[in-house]
Amino acid sequence: MNLWRWILLLVAVAAVAAFGWHWVAADPGYVLVQLRGWQAEMSVVAAVVALLVIWGLLALAVRLLRWPFGALSRRHRRISRQRLGDGLVALMEGRHGDAERDLNRASRLDSLRGPALLASAEAASRRGEHGRALEALAEASQSSPRAARVLRARVLRRDGKAAEALALLAPEADAGTLSPGGWREIAIAALDSGDFRRAREALEPLQKSGALGSKNYAVLEGQVLAASLRAAPDGAALNQLWSQLPKAQRRAPAAIDAYARAAAGYGMALAAMDEVESALRRDWSPLLIETYGVLGDDSLDARLRRAEGWLDTHPNDPYLLLTLGRMCVRLKLWSKAHPYLERSLALKPTAEVWEALGDAYAGEGDDALAKQCYRNALALHRGAAVTPLPQDKLRGPRLDTRPVAVEERSEHGVPRLPQ
Repeated sequence: MNLWRWILLLVAVAAVAAFGWHWVAADPGYVLVQLRGWQAEMSVVAAVVALLVIWGLLALAVRLLRWPFGALSRRHRRISRQRLGDGLVALMEGRHGDAERDLNRASRLDSLRGPALLASAEAASRRGEHGRALEALAEASQSSPRAARVLRARVLRRDGKAAEALALLAPEADAGTLSPGGWREIAIAALDSGDFRRAREALEPLQKSGALGSKNYAVLEGQVLAASLRAAPDGAALNQLWSQLPKAQRRAPAAIDAYARAAAGYGMALAAMDEVESALRRDWSPLLIETYGVLGDDSLDARLRRAEGWLDTHPNDPYLLLTLGRMCVRLKLWSKAHPYLERSLALKPTAEVWEALGDAYAGEGDDALAKQCYRNALALHRGAAVTPLPQDKLRGPRLDTRPVAVEERSEHGVPRLPQ
């Protein structure tokens, strides 16, 4: 199709040229140029061609005259671009002093001034030179005002001035014109300054932008929601805030954990258990199974039986085994606590398991083994080696602590292959 269009265009141009030539040939015109006794006679077509030739020669002469100055300008641009690249590489490598020097030099070129000063301010901020960073941002705001404002808020927040950072970005946030980086900064600054309402308001535009990615956004969302729920002054305010949250946010594990712990603290253990159990039915979460075991002593026997029922589908979950062991310790069921804790320790040795096992031995009156368990918990916290317990002094029966194979099926009932 394009070939035929070109052919038609060439035919049309040829036709116009032919008619134009016949029109000019019928009367080529006459041009006379006379100056101080010198004269030149030519047709209109020859005059036009002569003017074009003279214009081309003049343009070539001007270019030749400007070439030395253009060479200096091109060299300046090339060196500035090279310095910008070197400065960005140094910034990524952590050589912040070198980065700041190269980027300040690159900012002398007008076309690179904004990006170079912004990167220089970031380098100064990472070095802890927040004053120099703010000076660079004041210059960068002339060419890149929005980016400079967001970076200024970040520098202020790093300098411990979260309230100032929040005030800087609040007008744009109220107008809904913040960039994704600005929404992230306002969420973190509001979180640091205790303005949890403002932090929650920043979550929706930040999620729509997709700038953080699903994993990083989920972490930030969990931090904001958990801090908001923990700050509720009483049970009524807690329930009101929980009911006002969108459904998707009420399903975040960090938010459910914070709500359940706060509700249990305000004497609403039943509501806390309902939320945790509903969440675990939807999606298994190690965080929430641990939360389930610390919701106070209300209905502890019933919760223990319910949690033991989850072992059928999650026999290899060390967090579930730890929760069961802790609940048994609180109920003083030593013979049941030891097998759960020992199996959890075999699957995933953590300081929490050693601490719970120490509580079990302490409850039984074996102070020597309890102290050894507590020492192992501290050793794990410090990254040191632990001392295994003597096999002949373990309370529980010897269990096969190898992972149990569980048949898993898809939503269509087809068995899944083991991973």
